[in-house]
Amino acid sequence: MTASANDDDVLAALGIKPELSRKMGPFGNFAISFSVICILAGGMSLFGFGLGHGGPVVMLGTWIVIGFMTLLVGLSLADVVSAYPTSGGPYFMADKLGGAGWGWVTGWLNLLGLLGAIAGIDYGAATFAGAFAQMQWGITPTDGTTMTIFGCILLGHGLLNSAGVRLVTVLNSISVWWQLGGVAVIVGALTITPAQHQSASFVFTHFHNDSGFSSPFYVLLIGSLLAGYTFCGYDASAHVAEETNDAQTSAPKGIVRSIWVSWAAGFVLLAGLLFAMQDYTATQNSATGVPPAQIFLDVLGPSGAKALLLVVIVAMLFCGNAEVAAASRMVYAFSRSRALPGWQSWRIVNDRTKTPTRAVWFVIVVPFVLALPALWSPAAYGAITAINAVGMTPAYGIPVLLALVKGRDYRPGPWSLGRWRRPVGYVAVVYVVAITLVFCLPQSSPITTESFNYAGVTLLAALLLAWGTWLTRGKQRYQLTAAHTARPGEAMISEGF
Repeated sequence: MTASANDDDVLAALGIKPELSRKMGPFGNFAISFSVICILAGGMSLFGFGLGHGGPVVMLGTWIVIGFMTLLVGLSLADVVSAYPTSGGPYFMADKLGGAGWGWVTGWLNLLGLLGAIAGIDYGAATFAGAFAQMQWGITPTDGTTMTIFGCILLGHGLLNSAGVRLVTVLNSISVWWQLGGVAVIVGALTITPAQHQSASFVFTHFHNDSGFSSPFYVLLIGSLLAGYTFCGYDASAHVAEETNDAQTSAPKGIVRSIWVSWAAGFVLLAGLLFAMQDYTATQNSATGVPPAQIFLDVLGPSGAKALLLVVIVAMLFCGNAEVAAASRMVYAFSRSRALPGWQSWRIVNDRTKTPTRAVWFVIVVPFVLALPALWSPAAYGAITAINAVGMTPAYGIPVLLALVKGRDYRPGPWSLGRWRRPVGYVAVVYVVAITLVFCLPQSSPITTESFNYAGVTLLAALLLAWGTWLTRGKQRYQLTAAHTARPGEAMISEGF
């Protein structure tokens, strides 16, 4: 029996009819999560935040700690993924382990987190593209031009993902080497070129606080968000499990490998930037709006800076494209369970590419709408996209917790932590609760409408949305493994809440 046949048998045992094209290997599965984590996106976008919220010692110290804790969460989640390798990812696991209500809430948290991630990643890429345009052509980016670039990026990602999983896999594989090569090129250039470097004492011990809060411990907590926000999205390996060969082993390994490789490469990247920084204040207040770009300018001049900025922008584009692939599979699976309005449409698979094409365009249009408030209020945009990490992280912890509660009734898959599952799992769950609370803490003082951290409000809104839709819709219509053919008359109905 072939590996593909074995994979299909696993899905059949879970009540799922295989519909997607299973053309992704172990490396491709690892590549999609590594591309979504994207240290060249998260590390670069949040570098300025780190400089003002603890400085070098907090940036590097919390990268080590958060990376390790994320690895424990990834190990625990991977154990459950091996038992339930489906496109639904966390919500499917939560349903199987805790019941329909748990599955519904987890699904909405995961879905909103994925949509917020696409909005954040691709809008960030548009911002970096605007910084490049300013350096190259002297064009000062406006909110309107940034939104236009953002829309074009989303459109490109929609077209690429509509072409099928084979192309997505090729692009993700290129992304791995682009990111690792990009880190090597950036760190190499910043190591060789500068006439002077910061001292090791500065890089590993210097504390800097512009947050407005006086407590070093509190600043340490909020400073950890550089790493906390970056280490998200590794559930992508689960969402493409139905397109991965030997998924019960390949998907768990993809999750774990993506985390530890990102952990190691990200530390090298951050350290390289900090050693090469020439002027702390000038870097924070860069006219480009992108502090790492100022380091590139100071060290390499305009030409070198633009070349390295292009490396980062391309990495961000790879990241957004991978996130679209993961999110579209989650939308497809969630619609397969009749959880979304108009589910009949979003669960349709293209006969030629074996890709859920309509789900792809769903996750293109919704993030664009989510980002529109940026035209009027950065605070409103931040409030909406804050659901990224604060939604996805709890979605990772819920199935891990439910598997622990299940006790001996939980049956792991072929990839398992064995006797380490419970101790690692409990630590992982405690960390998920802790980092979720930290995501919601105020990050600047004084607290105003512009500086307010809306993550907690957004999380509460997401939970209320999940609870409300469960009462009004989920109890009646949600079915984890609903029939794949609509009942008479359903195909023409456009369902709403």
